[in-house]
Amino acid sequence: MAEQANGTGTGPVRVDSWIWSVRLTKTRSQAGTACRAGHVQVNGERVKAAHQVRVGDEVRLRMDGRERIVKVVTLLRKRVGAPVAVEAYIDNSPPPPARADVLAAGVRDRGLGRPTKRDRREMERLRGLAESRRTAG
Repeated sequence: MAEQANGTGTGPVRVDSWIWSVRLTKTRSQAGTACRAGHVQVNGERVKAAHQVRVGDEVRLRMDGRERIVKVVTLLRKRVGAPVAVEAYIDNSPPPPARADVLAAGVRDRGLGRPTKRDRREMERLRGLAESRRTAG
């Protein structure tokens, strides 16, 4: 009875509920949307939100340009605190990309308008396109 009170149990749990419970997504609706979009796999197969996960299953979640690969250790039905959630799975995900790589993508601030010719040439130089344009034209 104590297991049921804190949201854990022995029976299978819906994959969308489990993903939300262990804080891989911020909301349960995000977890359901990821399942519908085909971004969630259990043991290598794309699954719907109602698919039941069990202890030992491998869950892959692709979200925000990153893939999370986790192995289910504990089944949770209710959302729990971060320290407890981390103990519910084993994270086998590849390390996230370095922040410098993400920022170097060349994101422009909103509201700056169209880049000037000088700005465009600077962006091309950073991307390495300047040499290819000179040789093509």
